[in-house]
Amino acid sequence: MKDIRKKFYHHLCDMVVEAIKSLTITEKQMMKRMTFPNIEEVNQYSKSNKSIVLMCAHYGSWEWIFILQNHVNHKGYAVYKKLENKYFDKLVKRIRAKYNSHLITTKETFSTLLRAKNKGELTINGFVSDQSPKPWKAHHWLDFMGINVPAHTGAELLAKQLDMAVVYFAVKRIKRGYYETTFTTLAKNPNDFKDYEITDAFFKLVEKQIHEAPQYYLWTHKRWKHRDKTPEDFK
Repeated sequence: MKDIRKKFYHHLCDMVVEAIKSLTITEKQMMKRMTFPNIEEVNQYSKSNKSIVLMCAHYGSWEWIFILQNHVNHKGYAVYKKLENKYFDKLVKRIRAKYNSHLITTKETFSTLLRAKNKGELTINGFVSDQSPKPWKAHHWLDFMGINVPAHTGAELLAKQLDMAVVYFAVKRIKRGYYETTFTTLAKNPNDFKDYEITDAFFKLVEKQIHEAPQYYLWTHKRWKHRDKTPEDFK
């Protein structure tokens, strides 16, 4: 645990530097530092005229996924929670929208993507889905790393409502400042799945990533803070 902790804080410092560097790094450099060896897993859905819900965890350098917009035909949206600090909110939007992605708040998500669907636009929509919802607002609890926790299910719900394919992306650190991202389809037709099956499958893949290299998970975001608050209905 001490070894993982030390390596994690080294990685966390690298992420801070990478976030700052994101403001000035060239597009050419970014494309060298974040690669997509199986990008065809995403691009198959443009051929079948299907939009995508793209799910990931706080793992590796997930913030650099925005260069993906240079490799796909879908219009990119990223769902985020608006920050209270106006300066940092503006800074985050500037970094994440650098490669022609569009940031939308959680409250804007459904209406924005419904309009896009009605206009016939193909969209690819990023969700960092391993956050912890408040226990009294959670619709689903699951076993994550051996602990019963509440889970956000919004990505799965949206995919079913708007009939979008669900794809998981995993970021792997190759060396310092260099990453590759691979894609795994969780559901081509999400309405064929029972409620929360897609969410459960997502967390299993996150667990697999963590077991392979735990130092690159964002342990500081307190994913297990509601571990002792499981309602009776979910036990």
